[in-house]
Amino acid sequence: MQNISSRLRTFTIAMSVVILPGLQSAFASNIVEQPKIQMAIILDTSNSMDGLIDQTRNQLWQVVNEFSSARQNGVMPLLEIALFEYGNDNNSVGDGFVRRLNTFTRELDAVSEGLFSLTTRGGSEYSGYAIKTAVKHLQWSQSSSDIKTIFIAGNESFRQGPVDYRKAIALAAEKGIAINTIHAGVNETGISDGWQEGAVLAGGSYLSIDANQQVVHIKAPQDSRIAELNSRLNETYIPFGSKGGEKLQRQLEQDEQSSEISSGLLAKRAESKITSFYSNANWDLVDAMKDGEVSEEALVQLEQEALPEPMKDLSSSEKMDYVKEKARAREKIKQEITRLSGLRAAFVAEAKKDRAAASPSMSDALTQAVKKQAQQKNFVLE
Repeated sequence: MQNISSRLRTFTIAMSVVILPGLQSAFASNIVEQPKIQMAIILDTSNSMDGLIDQTRNQLWQVVNEFSSARQNGVMPLLEIALFEYGNDNNSVGDGFVRRLNTFTRELDAVSEGLFSLTTRGGSEYSGYAIKTAVKHLQWSQSSSDIKTIFIAGNESFRQGPVDYRKAIALAAEKGIAINTIHAGVNETGISDGWQEGAVLAGGSYLSIDANQQVVHIKAPQDSRIAELNSRLNETYIPFGSKGGEKLQRQLEQDEQSSEISSGLLAKRAESKITSFYSNANWDLVDAMKDGEVSEEALVQLEQEALPEPMKDLSSSEKMDYVKEKARAREKIKQEITRLSGLRAAFVAEAKKDRAAASPSMSDALTQAVKKQAQQKNFVLE
């Protein structure tokens, strides 16, 4: 199978050709490198941090949606998220009680799955060790125009552990990585415990949040229809390869996790699934062909065991028609979800008018910091 590396970062501008909905044309007259937004999220999972984890689970898709309109010089960026936990006795003392759940990935369902897998247990919160681990064990972009940022959240002293946090921050600075600190507790305590100092040294932002604040998802009249469309959207995915079926199942499981919390959360997730940030090119044939990971020639040559049952006995032309039909169906569903999401946003904004302003939460910390860095890197939120 011909396979173009998933690390290829290109944005194609087609000229004088017709592009089928959902599929990338085989011809392009200009290639522009796509910028990146790289976020490493490091969560304290020691005792009493259940609220912090819960907020992050509940607000992941809200954060994704917040930046889905981002452009740099008119070009859409790629979003890559890595997830770590620290301060948990279940993790190895030899690793400073730090554990990486996933490296930088565009598969946002993997991040969601990681968040739902987290549990808390008392431990030692070594912020410096955690930062050093993220700096050294992730593949950070070499471009100075990309957003490269670490978010570390916790409630104990920022100065703990065998790795000096100032040295860890210096390592990050060498790679152009900003570090944003999120103290889960009283603001004055976060300042005295070094969380603000850590952000200042790293050129990032500091925010104190109420980790025990429950996230409220407002239910809207559009939610039930969006849920129906989300189910239909899932039917347009064509799993291929040895792990295609497994990753399709993960997608469905993350839908269920969101739905069990609230129809409002599922609606936010569905909105994220129609953005360019939600890409599954390494297991879905529609995304793979759209992103250039699989060519028409490679599709024809895929072995039977790599294909889903509905495609196994199709001819070469029928295989291509099958993928194109799924792509067209997906685009039509996306358009309807986009329309309903707009109506939903207006309903929610109106419903919030009479509510008291909530104290800052995890999503506020993430979005405020990235917006600040986006301005510095010439990103525009349309």
